Amino acid sequence: MQDLKLLEKILSAYPKYRLAQVKQTIFRDLKENWLEVSNLPADLKNILDKEFSLKIKAKDFLSQDKKTIKILLTLADDLQIESVLMTYAKRNTVCISTQVGCPLACAFCATGQLGFKRNLSASEIIEQVLFFSRLLKDKDERVNNLVFMGMGEPFLNYDAVLEAIRIMNRVDTFNIGIRHFSISTAGLPEKIRQLADEDLAINLAISLHAPNDLIRKKIMPIAEKYSLKEIFSSVDYFIKKTSRKVMFEYLLIKDVNDSSENALELASLMRKKLYHLNLMTYNLTGAFSATHPETVRRFKEILEKNKVQVTFRRSFGEDISGACGQLAGKEK
Repeated sequence: MQDLKLLEKILSAYPKYRLAQVKQTIFRDLKENWLEVSNLPADLKNILDKEFSLKIKAKDFLSQDKKTIKILLTLADDLQIESVLMTYAKRNTVCISTQVGCPLACAFCATGQLGFKRNLSASEIIEQVLFFSRLLKDKDERVNNLVFMGMGEPFLNYDAVLEAIRIMNRVDTFNIGIRHFSISTAGLPEKIRQLADEDLAINLAISLHAPNDLIRKKIMPIAEKYSLKEIFSSVDYFIKKTSRKVMFEYLLIKDVNDSSENALELASLMRKKLYHLNLMTYNLTGAFSATHPETVRRFKEILEKNKVQVTFRRSFGEDISGACGQLAGKEK
């Protein structure tokens, strides 16, 4: 899909109501071909078909339990990104990519192993949601929850991410409630504070993955620049400004961050009222080993005994390389 700003340029020669019709076609009717549209004049349909194609080039992979669909989406310059649809009871969550690759090079992350190519535009971010919206239309369902936890660091593409959120939140597009957007960051304090000042009820998640700076530096190079003290200070600022709960993501990695001592140290960081911890198991990318289920149980038990709000988030789509970056890595 081309840049959405191009639509306004194309439609500038037509009555204003045509723009509303075109947006309806894209975001509500979810058409895939302009020539199928019945309420637009032939000349406009031909122009749009030539200059603003609705085609999305993507391969999709369905998990065995049919609850997860992952796509490998090819962009206009032939670079590829990944997105995932996860279905719950009445919730359809799309995990969105914001960059092609990622410059942060976290040791446990498949995307980090790909290196960094470029940022995505707001339109390329939206295109991922559009693909799944079309898919769900056949079931009379819609995307109603978005997490920026795919390929890339969202806060290194801050302007495009916020632009995409504002567009998708609008009534004349997907009309997704602002509280149904979540941004996950490896921890850029200045951007966390900037988001707090936006006056938007967007959810914040922190990719923590270590109970201290020493371990974090071993697996997340960004820790060389930003300490946990700086990150938690910015998180507290976010909570003070928004009164919103903050999620902390903790990926358990065997013999790296999963000891009982690590659990106790983590508990000392997590005791604040609006902190919530999500434990996850490592989705194998070759660099490390997954924590044993019994160790996971013990780790969680220690946190609970120390009054930490904690949940265990099971992995989705392991049989379809559910961790972002795994499919793109295979395609290289």
